[in-house]
Amino acid sequence: MHFKDFVKDKLLTIILLSFGLITIEIFLVIYPVGDFIKIYIPAIILGLYLLSITIEYFIKRNFYNNIFLILTELEEKYLVNEIIKQPNFIDGKILKDILEQTDKSMIEKVNRYKYLQEDYKEYIELWIHEIKLPIATSKMIVANNKNSITKSIEEEIDKVENYVEQALFYARSNNVEKDYYIRKSKLETIVY
Repeated sequence: MHFKDFVKDKLLTIILLSFGLITIEIFLVIYPVGDFIKIYIPAIILGLYLLSITIEYFIKRNFYNNIFLILTELEEKYLVNEIIKQPNFIDGKILKDILEQTDKSMIEKVNRYKYLQEDYKEYIELWIHEIKLPIATSKMIVANNKNSITKSIEEEIDKVENYVEQALFYARSNNVEKDYYIRKSKLETIVY
């Protein structure tokens, strides 16, 4: 954040303050007041305002620069909201609230797609297991009726069975534990 941009953002407030100071100065000129008061009142108002926007600028600049620094160092940029500290000014609090709501929305959407994907994978696995029965039945029919036609049918059924196995392997590639239970065992106990 550059100070020039910050001042541009405060331009309306500066114009209104200037108008107020000019109005105060006009009233001070009309009434018989000392020169010190005519200079002191507008100077104090202007000085305090300049001090307040300077402090505000540094607070906001530090906050936003910190966010940008975190973003450049963070590999998963969507986690920025988890890392930034709670700001002590209203714009920052609003931004943090917006980030929290977008994070929550993103997590809900990701979870929804995750569940849909899991449902789809379960359906595919179920379908694959269901299709194995007709394949096995067809192989038995072919085995009981051997001839040149059933031999080529058997070759095609073998291809279908291989494709079904590939699909099952792919569907379970992220969940190997469904097919295999890996544990240490003594060979002696398995053999006897």
